[in-house]
Amino acid sequence: MRVLVVEDEPKLADTIAEWLREEAHAVDVANDGDAALERVAVHDYDVVVLDRNLPVVHGDEVCRQIVESGSSARVLMLTAAADVTDRVAGLTLGADDYLVKPFAFAELAARVQSLGRRSRPAAPPVLSRAGVTLDQALHKVFRDGSYVPLAKKEFGVLAELLRANGAPVSAEFLLEKVWDEHADPFSPAVRLTILKLRRKLGDPPIIETVTAVGYRIP
Repeated sequence: MRVLVVEDEPKLADTIAEWLREEAHAVDVANDGDAALERVAVHDYDVVVLDRNLPVVHGDEVCRQIVESGSSARVLMLTAAADVTDRVAGLTLGADDYLVKPFAFAELAARVQSLGRRSRPAAPPVLSRAGVTLDQALHKVFRDGSYVPLAKKEFGVLAELLRANGAPVSAEFLLEKVWDEHADPFSPAVRLTILKLRRKLGDPPIIETVTAVGYRIP
């Protein structure tokens, strides 16, 4: 999934981002509300982890604009205030979930995963096609019962191809969903990752190239 972390404490923002990257998510970071709105306008995020008390543009306003824009992104709001009225105010603005600081990173990751399933058509926790099984919770892949160790980007690309249920997936879509904002749109990253996936998954090859369209697992 593509996730935006909006947090004005750089160390906390980086820690959250690294934790989510360990879950094979593509993560961007913004340290104020204005930067967050700029990124949301450009990228198609699945989840926005949003601190409420942000500089420049308050988190409440960021949340309101995301909701009013019609974005499919789900908002997980973070706050240091544990008061019930504070949580209700955030949810009233359109936040999908609320987490009070300090929190366990494992819980945050689980909530992000849950919200991500709601941002797009639901996919089962275990994806299977053409003899390949991908367990999204355990982050494990098997082909014909044999374990296939994959790097994070390889896992993310394979998950998107399996989610497509046989339809072709463009390189642009894969770059948007699996890589972060630092990815060069002209880089061969997607093509190279597909090559590595093909090699690791073995014969017979299951990932097809659809000329001028993208890739698919038929």
